[in-house]
Amino acid sequence: MAALWDLCARAEAPRHELPGETVPALFWAGVQARGDQTWLREKRLGLWQAWTWKAAGEAVREMALGLDRLDLPHQAVVGILANTRLEWLLADLAIQSAGCVANGIYPTDAASQVAYLCADSQTQALFVEDDEQLDKVLEVRAELPHLRWIVVMDTRGLQHFSDPGVMSLSELRRLGSQHPAPARFEQRLQALRPDHLGILVYTSGTTGKPKGAMHLQQGLVAALRGASRNIAQRSSDERLCFLPLCHIAERMIGAYSALLTGARLNFVERPETFAENLREVAPHLLFAVPRVWEKLYSGASLAVAEAGPVSRAFYAWAIHVGHEVAQRVLAAERPKPLLRLRYRLADWLVLGAVRRALGLQRARLLISGAAPIAPDLIRWYLALGLPMVEGWGMTETCAHGTLSLPWDMRPGTVGPASPGVEMKVDESSGELLTRGPHLFAGYLNRPEASSAAFDAQGWFRTGDVGRLEPYGHFRITDRMKDIIITAGGKNITPSEIENQLKFSPYITDAVVIGDRRPYLTALIMIDQDMVERFAQEQDLAFAGFAGLTRAPEVRALIAKEVDRVNAEFARVEQIKDFRLLDTQLSAEDEELTPTMKLKRSLVQKKYAALIEAMY
Repeated sequence: MAALWDLCARAEAPRHELPGETVPALFWAGVQARGDQTWLREKRLGLWQAWTWKAAGEAVREMALGLDRLDLPHQAVVGILANTRLEWLLADLAIQSAGCVANGIYPTDAASQVAYLCADSQTQALFVEDDEQLDKVLEVRAELPHLRWIVVMDTRGLQHFSDPGVMSLSELRRLGSQHPAPARFEQRLQALRPDHLGILVYTSGTTGKPKGAMHLQQGLVAALRGASRNIAQRSSDERLCFLPLCHIAERMIGAYSALLTGARLNFVERPETFAENLREVAPHLLFAVPRVWEKLYSGASLAVAEAGPVSRAFYAWAIHVGHEVAQRVLAAERPKPLLRLRYRLADWLVLGAVRRALGLQRARLLISGAAPIAPDLIRWYLALGLPMVEGWGMTETCAHGTLSLPWDMRPGTVGPASPGVEMKVDESSGELLTRGPHLFAGYLNRPEASSAAFDAQGWFRTGDVGRLEPYGHFRITDRMKDIIITAGGKNITPSEIENQLKFSPYITDAVVIGDRRPYLTALIMIDQDMVERFAQEQDLAFAGFAGLTRAPEVRALIAKEVDRVNAEFARVEQIKDFRLLDTQLSAEDEELTPTMKLKRSLVQKKYAALIEAMY
């Protein structure tokens, strides 16, 4: 693997000239140009199975013709309720190729949420993953008069089930392959224009009911082409698809990016096999949210802690050398010969082994987005020899906005505006505004909210507070609604403090409290693996996750981490008290969005008694 300073050298991203003004047009141009090349891979029965572009095209064509036989009109909304898997992407491309609108639904959503999303979008057909997801839909089907068809991807467990409105994915493909008028496929595809609606992406609902962001085909393609000019990706690259595809980031930066560039897209078996699949694939480029990067860091820290004293000493020396090199690279300086020699030795002895253990030994670039990340965590990955850049985007911007570049990294900032994007900061409020062809076309069925999202000049009001640094990078300080104003009138951005807390290997998440209060406090969720190991070393008796949070020794451990973070902030920004949550939250809990962002208002409401006890 190339040294960090070579990976961060200035380089032009290759141009990907695949023709097309819609996502389906890009896909079918890719099928024609790359026919027998491998594009998709999935793991079945313990083996990775490859799909060529031609095979993917055949499946998409049959599914699109099957939808035509179900008599779905042009621009009908078709939902997808499934975990990230190969069939998810094929269904998405088939829906759009048929001139319909694809609407992804998180598989962790409850039946009531599925009912709301399908009713709001007037979904007429719905792809579901398996019997578990089908049960949710059947539970609320009586509330959905527009829903006519349900297509099941995995029918295991449904051998004795029969329903006239439910069919298997293989049945849908068979319908399409036996279409009496196959020319209907080309007719529907040609009827799709760039100004037609392509996908709906519902917001995470952190501030009320989710809103359906409408993305036109031309906006999707504009964002995709703009982002490709920043990210150096090759057709020989391996990519890993694991985040929810109904989220705009994985759809654009993962699936559609591979569609444009021809990179091979590998689908994880299940969310819980991510770490194993990451090591098997060893991607050349990986996009993830901060929670994933934090978890990988915690895993590496745990492995080091469990190693012998000699190995720990070698790691400490090697990571120190890595940090020296990272500091030079961040300063745009080439390390001196002696430091380069020490780094080569550190890389051979330790750093390369850590990268291999993580599955990142081939990675040229890591991208973090969807939420703020601690600058110290970026520096740790740099010290390992892995360039990590941070970007900013939103559901409403097609995940396209800003991105740091490997030769101009500034931890704590999200980089300059990306190609095709206009950005500025409102002088009066500090709110970040953006404009460009990548923006959404408004919220479905929400004309007032759509109008309020833009100013008179067409600038989109992002709701993020930030500033433009003298060197051209934007710094996002927080969401406008999350800014804390203490009882003393001090404005505080809680995300900066929370990010530093989450850099601790013992802390998974944190919420800083203090709006209209005399001082700051925090709710903290511990990292179970790391704290369990600490408890075992201390011979502490505990029963499960909740038992760990009640141990005085664990509270003392977290108090040290809080003190470490407090030392980096002014007195008024320091945390005076904290409480440990006794439940380990996951994407299935209402406190977290599916992309692992805490719903701050819900957390404060649900744990109000715990918060009041700190005041």
